[in-house]
Amino acid sequence: MNQENLLKIALAQIAPVWLNKDKTIDKIKSAIVDAGKKKCNLIVFSEALLPGYPFWLSLTDGSKFNSGIQKEIHAHYIRNSVQIENGDLQTICLLAKEHNIAIYLGIVERAKDRGGHSLYCSLVYIDSTGEIRSIHRKLQPTYEERLTWAAGDGNGLQVHQLKQFTIGGLNCWENWMPLARTALYALGENLHIAVWPGCKRNTEDITKFIAKESRSFVVSVSGIMRVKDFPANTPHLDKILKNAPETIANGGSCIAGPDGEWIVEPVIDKEDLIISTIDFNRVLEERQNFDPVGHYSRPDVTKLIVNRQRQSIIDILDD
Repeated sequence: MNQENLLKIALAQIAPVWLNKDKTIDKIKSAIVDAGKKKCNLIVFSEALLPGYPFWLSLTDGSKFNSGIQKEIHAHYIRNSVQIENGDLQTICLLAKEHNIAIYLGIVERAKDRGGHSLYCSLVYIDSTGEIRSIHRKLQPTYEERLTWAAGDGNGLQVHQLKQFTIGGLNCWENWMPLARTALYALGENLHIAVWPGCKRNTEDITKFIAKESRSFVVSVSGIMRVKDFPANTPHLDKILKNAPETIANGGSCIAGPDGEWIVEPVIDKEDLIISTIDFNRVLEERQNFDPVGHYSRPDVTKLIVNRQRQSIIDILDD
């Protein structure tokens, strides 16, 4: 087998130290080191892992207007979110370079270019030299997520070369958005990364569907969240846990091949570094009879326009 065709991938199905940025970074770094020692080329982490998904919203009447409880938890969330411009990901980038491994990492971003107070669900790609190559802010937060996350833009709809693969990624239910998927397909994507907060019911259908639609490999990575993963100093922890099941997010990380069949079936109810090697030649084989943006497309009839400008409330024009 041609080694140049092969890509070794680690799916980091782990739990955060919920809403604790520093301790969650420590867990992320440990997973990177482990994957690096195993000679993986790519490691993928779940949606909003750093510092954690906003599970409290559905457990504590998150839509109650002007609630002191919601404001206090939200403020705690902001304080533990990621400011890339301040170097919050620097140690992770250094590990990527040290271990020659690329990284997709789901973060909650406190974006300075949008004032520094609103939060975005972002998917960051760090290449194997330790450089941040794209930051994709989730286009449309889902349902209760809109109570704490702002809507993103198209700037991060980008793909990256990794060995023979062209990789791109989307957050959670963005993967159900056909035009967002199509934008990545049209850029040449043949390895699709889908990140999720953690639930088998989210990954078991869409992962295989995207693979069959795109004739690409699809890697879905989910998180784990249990009652024991909430730190004792979480604001209003008693109210959050009152209605919380023992397991809130059960994982479901998996890989489907370009024919839509399982390479790794969904893994549930355990923290694990799931490792698999994929062969680029399988993409070429499956594109023989279907290519959604190539020989099986009609751009003279239907065509997509993508705005990749980073959106901001201000344009400064200095002399």
